[in-house]
Amino acid sequence: MRKVELRMNEQLKYETIKELVDHHGNKRRAALKLNLSIRQVNRLINVYKAKGKAGFVHGNRNRRPANSLPQELGRKIIALYEDDYQGFNFKHFTEKLNEVEGIAVSYKTVYSLLTAGGFYPPKEHKASKKKRAKARILANKPSICDEDLKIAISHEVDLEDAHPRKPRAKYFGEEIQMDGSGHRWFSDSKATLHLAIDNATGNVVGAYFQKEETLAGYYCVYKQILEKYGIPAKFLTDNRTVFYYETHKTKTEERDVLTQFGYACKMLGTSIETSSVSQYKGQIERANQTFQDRLVSELRKEKITTMEAANEYLINVFIPDFNRRFALDYTRFESVMEESPAADVINRTLAVCALRKFDSGSAISYKNQLYQAVNEDGQLVCFKNHTECLVIVAFDKTMYVTVDDKVYLLSPIVRNHKVSKDFDQEIEKLKPIKKYIPPMTHPWKAASFRRQQQRAHQYGCYA
Repeated sequence: MRKVELRMNEQLKYETIKELVDHHGNKRRAALKLNLSIRQVNRLINVYKAKGKAGFVHGNRNRRPANSLPQELGRKIIALYEDDYQGFNFKHFTEKLNEVEGIAVSYKTVYSLLTAGGFYPPKEHKASKKKRAKARILANKPSICDEDLKIAISHEVDLEDAHPRKPRAKYFGEEIQMDGSGHRWFSDSKATLHLAIDNATGNVVGAYFQKEETLAGYYCVYKQILEKYGIPAKFLTDNRTVFYYETHKTKTEERDVLTQFGYACKMLGTSIETSSVSQYKGQIERANQTFQDRLVSELRKEKITTMEAANEYLINVFIPDFNRRFALDYTRFESVMEESPAADVINRTLAVCALRKFDSGSAISYKNQLYQAVNEDGQLVCFKNHTECLVIVAFDKTMYVTVDDKVYLLSPIVRNHKVSKDFDQEIEKLKPIKKYIPPMTHPWKAASFRRQQQRAHQYGCYA
């Protein structure tokens, strides 16, 4: 059978429709992800059921237009401009091609070919510069309004330097903005508030205090969202602080938030977008300012000085009052939140993962402690030296290890026996308690985690 190769946009359509059909997902959410109508999504579902992966290959694949310029000739023209005709204006260069090189092409063809190759006329007209600036800005931000587009073009600024207003998301759960705010919230020492706000309604959907901006803080926020609302479609967050807060010399897999949080989001179906531009996620930045203005005063009034009491007041008192005052009623909005997963699924998914290898004693080292794999009956399971595995520390601190397609519990190796068979009195042996080991329902494999790790740091974002 011939292998089917899909392009990026075709692969996205295929994976989205496959996930929709296999797991009976939300058609509206799939339509939003693909920027298509529900009718087109239904058509793609029929294509998938009839042809499978092959149905997503475009019909004009590998068919060149009859009037197109041969690729070899195009490469020759670019090479001539780079070497012999560098600095020529495009009109002059076209004349030389026709008269000297014997290549009959039009000025329009030469212009399109060279600009596509990254060359621009030495004395480009102002109108052409503005047109190019407009195309660049619209390619990065198609929703920009006409007035802001004119301002950006006239000053010839990049998208990162221009921060025009943009409309909010249409659906509840379509975009959740997250950030951490370091401040003296309830004592003289600083703490970090991890905050998440829904872009469409302005509802604060999760918040949690930690001493520093950490993976645990973001997991607590994500857990609040999952338990109360469901699985959101996308997170928009910062990449200048927690996601890159350590140097390459001190960074470890366990503290690498971009990989760990991204891996959890991938398993649940939430995408991540990161930006170093604070104005791009202005809603969460403004919310942080409001919290610093209001929450600090309320905590001081309530004489709260501990993190535990601050978290309790934040979640049970302040956030409900904040949403009632400043947010829209999210129940009046259409939601693209997926159904909340079970509690045990949340516990196992919001985990810290780390790649390890078994040593010659069938043990692995994790945070200066040796562990061995055991089955649900508590019996030791041995592996060969250098066998690769993935250690998973669940949200409730239960530890698992996966080897290939199987999950095992991790049992710590104590330095000394608790009981001596020679010198201690014989005690009654208790029947070992059978422990629950979850099924392999998630991509808890070393290869999958490594791919996520590479993607996270190659593209700076997602799941």
